[in-house]
Amino acid sequence: MRVLQLHCDNIEYTPTKKEISSAEDIEPKTVRFEEIVVCFVAIEKDDNDTVVQNAVQQIEDSMKKIGSKKLLLYPYAHLSADLASPTTAISILNSLEKSFNEIEVMHAPFGWTKSYQLKVKGHPLAESSKIITAHSQKEKTSAALDSESKIKSFWHIITPDGELHDVGDFDFSKHPKLEVLAKYEASKKRIVDEPPPHVALMKKLAIADYEPASDQGNMRYFPNGRLIKSQIEQFVTDKVRDYGGYEVETPIMYDSHHPSMESYFNRFPARQYSIDSEGKKLFLRFAACFGQFLMANDFQISYKNLPYRLYELTRYSFRREQSGELVGLRRLRAFTMPDCHAFCKDMSQAIDEFRTRFDLSRDVLSGFGITSDDYEMAIRFTEDFYNENKVLINEMVKKIGKPVLVEMWKERFFYFVLKWEFNYIDNLGKASALSTDQIDVENGNRYGIEFVDEKNQSKNPIILHNSPSGAIERIIYVLLEKSAKDSKEGRKPQLPLWLAPTQVRIIPLKDEFLNFSKSLVEKLSEKNIRVDIDDRNDSIGKRIREAEKEWIRYILVIGEKEANSSNLSVRDRNSTDVRDLTFEEFSGEINELTKNKPFSKLNMPLLLSKRPIIQV
Repeated sequence: MRVLQLHCDNIEYTPTKKEISSAEDIEPKTVRFEEIVVCFVAIEKDDNDTVVQNAVQQIEDSMKKIGSKKLLLYPYAHLSADLASPTTAISILNSLEKSFNEIEVMHAPFGWTKSYQLKVKGHPLAESSKIITAHSQKEKTSAALDSESKIKSFWHIITPDGELHDVGDFDFSKHPKLEVLAKYEASKKRIVDEPPPHVALMKKLAIADYEPASDQGNMRYFPNGRLIKSQIEQFVTDKVRDYGGYEVETPIMYDSHHPSMESYFNRFPARQYSIDSEGKKLFLRFAACFGQFLMANDFQISYKNLPYRLYELTRYSFRREQSGELVGLRRLRAFTMPDCHAFCKDMSQAIDEFRTRFDLSRDVLSGFGITSDDYEMAIRFTEDFYNENKVLINEMVKKIGKPVLVEMWKERFFYFVLKWEFNYIDNLGKASALSTDQIDVENGNRYGIEFVDEKNQSKNPIILHNSPSGAIERIIYVLLEKSAKDSKEGRKPQLPLWLAPTQVRIIPLKDEFLNFSKSLVEKLSEKNIRVDIDDRNDSIGKRIREAEKEWIRYILVIGEKEANSSNLSVRDRNSTDVRDLTFEEFSGEINELTKNKPFSKLNMPLLLSKRPIIQV
C-alpha cells in the first residue's frame, strides 16, 4: 500500500466520470471538507489485513502528532504501477475505513475520475508519504539508543565560582534560558508542536525548503542557500586547518557486520538508515568517526606525531530522527557536520588539547556573530572524572562566565568520560546543540589504533571528538531565529554581511544607465563584493522595497547625477541616511566588515530580469 498523507485546511472534489464498471454507485456532487487529513491511497497486489493494520497504526500515530481526528481516504491509483484488482482494492479500502479508532473517517468514491482542489497546511508534519507492507514497521535501534532513555542521570548547575548546585535548588530567575535547557534535557521531549519562525524565513529568503520527493528531514537548498552553506563550510574548514586539522574524505556507507561497527553501534545513540546490497547489510554513516578511525588504524604512529588531528566536513551524515522531531533546519535526517578527531597519547595531553578546542569552538561561533549570550552550555561527565578533573571543568565554566547545566553519571555507559556542548534556545523554547567535544577512552582500542610510546611500547590513543560549529544547517537556523527575534523586538533582521547572498544592489533609474551599472559591478566584484542589478521595469520605490525584503544592506540608485559623479550615493539598510562616499571608501567599508571571511561569487544571474521566480 502506498499513501500520500496531507494535513489540509480544506479539500473540495467533484466526481466527473465513472472509469470502471465496478465503480461505486453515487450521485455526482461537489463535496468539501475543512480541517482534515487527506490520505491518497493506492492498494497494491499483495496488500492484506496485516497491511491494513500497519497502515492504521502509522496513520493514527501521525495524526496524533498533528492533533487531528478527521480523515479522508482518497483512492488514488497513480501512486503505484502494481495495483490490486478493483474488487480487492474496494475490499481493502472498506476494511481500512472501518479499522480506525476515535477518528472520524470518510472516503472519496472509488473508480471515478474527480476534479479536486486542496490547501495544504504549512507546518513540518503536514506532508508525508508511506510505503506500507505486511512486515513489521518497528525500527531497529542500537543498544545505546535503547538505554539512553533509561540511564540514571543526576542533574546539577555549576556556577563560575566552581560551586555545584542541585538543579532543583538553583534559583533560575536571572537565567531563564538555562532553566529552559534544564527542563528540555531532563524531559527529553524533542517533538515540535509548531514550526519555529526560521521556517518561514528560510522560504521567504529562498534559502531552503522541504523536498517532498525525498525522505523527511532531507532539504533542498536554492542558490542563495547553497552560497550561504558553502561560505559557512569554508569558514569552519579554514579555522580547523589553522588549528592544525588535516582534511580527509571517507565513505558515506559501511558494512554493519564489520566487527568494529557492530560494537560501535552499541555505544553510539543514533538511528541508522540501512541498505541491502549484494548480500551485505550496509548503513549510511551517522558521523565521520568510524571512517577516520578505520583510516587511523592503517597509520604507523609515534608519540612524536601526537596529538594528530583528522578532519572531515561530512556532506552528508544521516540519522533517522523521529518524524515528529523534524522541523526546518533545526533537526534533520541528512546534515552537514564538521567533525575533527584528535588522537592523544595520554589523558594529560588530551586535556591540554581539549582546552585548545574549547577556545576554537567559541572562536568559530563568534565568527558568525553567535556569542555566549546566545547559547547555554551543558557539560556531561562521570562522577570519577569530575572528582579528578575539577580544575578543567571549573576553568571552562569560568570562561563562559555564567552557570552551566551538568549531567553526571555514577558510572560510565557511553564511550566518553566528558562531553560538553553549546545549546541555542530558540523562539519556541527548544534547545539545539551547536559546538561540542568529547573525551573518548574506548575507540582507540575498539578500532585497533595504536602508537609507539617513549618506551617503544604499543598503546591506544585517547580520542577527542570535536565539531567546532555543530551542523552547518543549524548555524543557518540560529542566524534566522536570531533575526526573527530582532524583528519581533523592533530591530531590522539581517544576516552577517559576509553571508548575505547579495551585499550590494544597484538600481538604474533608466535603461540608459545599465552599462554604467555593469561597469560598477565589475569594479566592485574585483574587490570581492557580491553585487547584482535590479533592471526590472518597476518603480524605483518598489525596487528599493524589494531589496529591503531580501535583507540587502547596501543599495546604489544610479541616475544622471550618480553616473556623472565621482562619488556614490549609498543607501545603508542599517541607517536612514543616504551617504556620499568615494568608491574606495565604500568598498573599504564592506571589506572591513567582511575581513578574514571567505568570499564566493554571486550565485544567481547578475540581472534580476533574468532570474526565475522561486515559489515556496
